Amino acid sequence: MRLWLATGNAHKVAEVQEILGGRYVVVASDTGVEESGVTFEANALLKARALVALTGEVALGDDSGIEIDHLQGGPGIHSARWTAEGDWIPRVLRELDGVPREARGCRYVCAAAAVWPDGQEVVVRGEVAGRIVPAPRGAGGFGYDPIVAPLEGDGRTFAEMTAPEKHAISHRSRAFGKLARLL
Repeated sequence: MRLWLATGNAHKVAEVQEILGGRYVVVASDTGVEESGVTFEANALLKARALVALTGEVALGDDSGIEIDHLQGGPGIHSARWTAEGDWIPRVLRELDGVPREARGCRYVCAAAAVWPDGQEVVVRGEVAGRIVPAPRGAGGFGYDPIVAPLEGDGRTFAEMTAPEKHAISHRSRAFGKLARLL
C-alpha cells in the first residue's frame, strides 16, 4: 500500500519506511505548509491535511522535536527552526554549559497523523525520555541524535546505535508503530 508522507527530509522518509516495513511504500512530498500549530499534533495534522488535498490519497504528516527540561521544554515544536541547522547541537550544548548531568533531562517527541480523502483523521504520539550528553557522540541518526542518550538504553546516544537499535525505542518508531496499527 502506498502512503504519502508530508516531508522533504530524506532521512525521515528512510526512517519511516524502515519502521513501517515492506507492507507500505512511503512516498514523500513536501507541501511547504507552514507549521503554525501550537502542538506537535496540530502541526502533524496540518501537513497531512495539505498532502491529502494535493494527492487525493491517504496522507501522513508528522512533527517531532526535542523538549529539554533545563530549557523549560524548549525548543519543542521549534526544534528545526530555533537556530540554524548547523547550530542545533552547539546551541544546546552552549545553553546547558555547566548544567549538572542530573539536570540535563530531555524527551524526544513525535506526533504522527494520517488523513484519508473522506476526511477521517487520526493522530498519535510517541515519546522517549533521555539525557543530553556533554559532547556529541556517534555518526548515525540525524538531528539531535549525537547528544541524546535514551534512559532506556545502555548509555549510548541515538547516533551511536544501529538503525534497528534506534527503531526499537525511538519516538518516531513509537508514533509510527501506533499509526501503522490504525491504518
